[in-house]
Amino acid sequence: MKNFVELKQLAILHCTKIIEQRIIVAETAMKNAQESANSEDKSSAGDKYETSRAMGHLDRDMNAKQLLVAKKELIELQNINTNQAFKFPTKGAIVQTTLTYYFIAVGIGVIKINDLSIGVVSTESPVAILLKGKTVGSKIVLAGKEQTILAIH
Repeated sequence: MKNFVELKQLAILHCTKIIEQRIIVAETAMKNAQESANSEDKSSAGDKYETSRAMGHLDRDMNAKQLLVAKKELIELQNINTNQAFKFPTKGAIVQTTLTYYFIAVGIGVIKINDLSIGVVSTESPVAILLKGKTVGSKIVLAGKEQTILAIH
């Protein structure tokens, strides 16, 4: 694809939808866990009631953490300047290699835009770490496969 600005915009839109879905799932799971913990009836089994309430609160806390991460990722994604071009792979860059495309943003995984597969990776991912400091023409080896960087945008 020649228009990397458009590709970034489409990638951000696609990733935003995925993260917004994660937010909805986390919020719903939090609400359900809280309702479950609150509605647990005292039983004659003694500690069963307290254990169920504690587990409900743990579930709620786990989902609250996932919600915070998703909201943080959404903000990071929205702060990417799609018009900015890069000389080095960094947050906001799309890196085209001989094997694939990488969008350094947040950890989403592989997305499809038209017929392109794009690995959406965080700056802490193994791929982003391998790409760090590289330029067009540099080579990386990932999963035993050598790739040459063709473009960075």
